[in-house]
Amino acid sequence: FSPLELVARVKSQLRRYNQLGGSGQGERETVYEVGGLKINDDLKEVTVDGEPVKLTPIEYNILLLLMKNPGRVFSTSQIYELVWNDPSLGSENTVAVHIRHLREKIEIDPANPRYIKVVWGLGYKMEKF
Repeated sequence: FSPLELVARVKSQLRRYNQLGGSGQGERETVYEVGGLKINDDLKEVTVDGEPVKLTPIEYNILLLLMKNPGRVFSTSQIYELVWNDPSLGSENTVAVHIRHLREKIEIDPANPRYIKVVWGLGYKMEKF
């Protein structure tokens, strides 16, 4: 056998192993935190001040979108297109209803939200803490 060919084959196998996620990098949890609100994207768990919260898949995806981009304002049509993966054609009401339900679950006082803020005339954002 040729030592150079052996080294090349070992490197090739290691490269394939790392590309397919076998290096243990996938074991790290993806966690986003804003104030007392915490979302673990790997486990799909949401907690508010340590208490678990049950969300629908749409509510979870809206919350994840906002938490990944704290302080960034998303219009209702942007939220709809990014979460539903469909063109936004008169979907402002749909997004508003899901935001309202989300606030009812994660906010202490949904009338005075501390996490999901509305930017009048523009859309919604996750408050930075």
